[in-house]
Amino acid sequence: MRELKINGIYKHFKGDYYFVENVAIHSETREKYVVYRGLYGDSELYIRPYEMFLSKVDKEKYPEVTQEYRFELQDIKSVKK
Repeated sequence: MRELKINGIYKHFKGDYYFVENVAIHSETREKYVVYRGLYGDSELYIRPYEMFLSKVDKEKYPEVTQEYRFELQDIKSVKK
């Protein structure tokens, strides 16, 4: 399985960008969740099951999408030297 980068910026297959803040553990089920913030609008905070965050795009449901994964890590370079 792919690894998640905390403090990484990810692009959702529908186009928006998100900042991964951390991973949380459900207190009763012990399921892992990715905690991430939208980099647009009100910068809302979201959670999504870990496996779903790292999963592939459903090409049957979204055949026009070229991105392989639901969220893909972006390599954003600083403009500072």
